[in-house]
Amino acid sequence: MSASRQIVLDTETTGLEVRQGDRVIEIGCVEIGNRKLTGRRFHRYLNPDREIDAGAQAVHGLTNEFLADKPRFRDVAAEFLDFIRNAELVIHNAAFDVGFLNQELALAGLESVEAACAGIVDTLRMARELRPGKRNSLDALCSEYAVDNSGRQLHGALLDAELLAEVYLAMTRGQESLAMELEVAVHALPAAGMAGRPALLVVRADESELAEHERVLQEVAKESKGRCLWLAGTGQPG
Repeated sequence: MSASRQIVLDTETTGLEVRQGDRVIEIGCVEIGNRKLTGRRFHRYLNPDREIDAGAQAVHGLTNEFLADKPRFRDVAAEFLDFIRNAELVIHNAAFDVGFLNQELALAGLESVEAACAGIVDTLRMARELRPGKRNSLDALCSEYAVDNSGRQLHGALLDAELLAEVYLAMTRGQESLAMELEVAVHALPAAGMAGRPALLVVRADESELAEHERVLQEVAKESKGRCLWLAGTGQPG
């Protein structure tokens, strides 16, 4: 069962290669509480202290000039960790975002994402299981689950986190309904099961039958060299 508090998270970066020194330039987070958007957000643009790759800039539209007066990651890192602490994170292609965030946190001398949060849900992996062989980009999922992404001309961490939150709630709505139906069914069983039925007749074994049962168990234990499952945990041999 999912945590009651979840943070849907997305990042934008200077490029695709965390191992080659690419950096985070935008973080967007929205909070879900008990399967509803709470309105709480964490959103920051960041100065990466390096040039943005042309390919990355074409995707998100962020420029070095725009980011020049923005804070560094280390300046907002503690606030970011406080926002995600003890929440379950929901991320599309989680390995990418978590890899970049952990690099930034390490450079700031702080704990990892995994140490701060309660767990991570990868919606890309979830979508691949639900929709094998299909495209599972955020745009494709918005189309599949009727989430309006008409305002998404470029990638943006906050907008993408908001869209992903809607997609995630739609993707998991069936699971929630099933859990509720099962819960209702279980609660309904005693009343429905007992209605119109005669009282059960309970027949208890007498002493001779119990003695014979015990004799058979001891024979089983002897033949199995002490591996009688029915005697395991009773404190008796076997």
